[in-house]
Amino acid sequence: MSQSVERALRILPALAKGPAGLGDVAAELDVHKSTALRLLRTLHAHGYVYRQADGRYRLGAGLFALAAEAVENLDVRDLAHPHLVELNRTTGHTVHLALHQDDEVVYVDKVDSRYPVRMYSRIGKPVPLTVAAVAKVLLADLPEKERAALADRVDYPRYTARSTPDAAAFLRELALVREQGWATDLGGHEEAINCVGAPVRGPGGRVVAALSVSAPTAAAPAEALLELLPLVLHTADTISREYSGSAQEDPS
Repeated sequence: MSQSVERALRILPALAKGPAGLGDVAAELDVHKSTALRLLRTLHAHGYVYRQADGRYRLGAGLFALAAEAVENLDVRDLAHPHLVELNRTTGHTVHLALHQDDEVVYVDKVDSRYPVRMYSRIGKPVPLTVAAVAKVLLADLPEKERAALADRVDYPRYTARSTPDAAAFLRELALVREQGWATDLGGHEEAINCVGAPVRGPGGRVVAALSVSAPTAAAPAEALLELLPLVLHTADTISREYSGSAQEDPS
């Protein structure tokens, strides 16, 4: 690793804690002030560091603009798709990716199963909020007050005998999903369809998407589908690390 690049990168998290003087930066890097000044001037020239009137340095607007542009142009669908395809190839079952938009959870990607019967779901179609595994994963990440308000205003259709019956039951289910980190729909929307879902997390750990594996009972009973949970969680974690930029890869 380039020593200069490594030192410059160490300055950024140090300044994220608050403005710091030249001496503080030099001490943080364990270098002479002249070396720290040279690095700070380079970062300042690119807008990543700003020198205040009191002589201290803080993170610059260029860094925030770069981060905002990166997030805006990062499409979780494009990033996740190869992993959805691989999960489908490994399991043979239908794989979905869903996003939360206002009071709807919408499928944004789908890889169909290998067996002849196709699921009703399609890209762009909202999912049933109170029963779908992907919906539970996404809504469980909402702050408590938002979860409670949502639970009070949505309807609770009885698709099957296993459908969520009311707001109290829904909130209990979301609390469980939040605690365990995954969700199921075992015949809650259609008697013969089971589903297990997991969260895709962005920077800071917030859930940005949910993926799921679904199968008819004839192809995979609930017990068999739950055996795939470690693989589903691993796939979601891999996508999360790539989306957050925390995957450890050799750039060479």
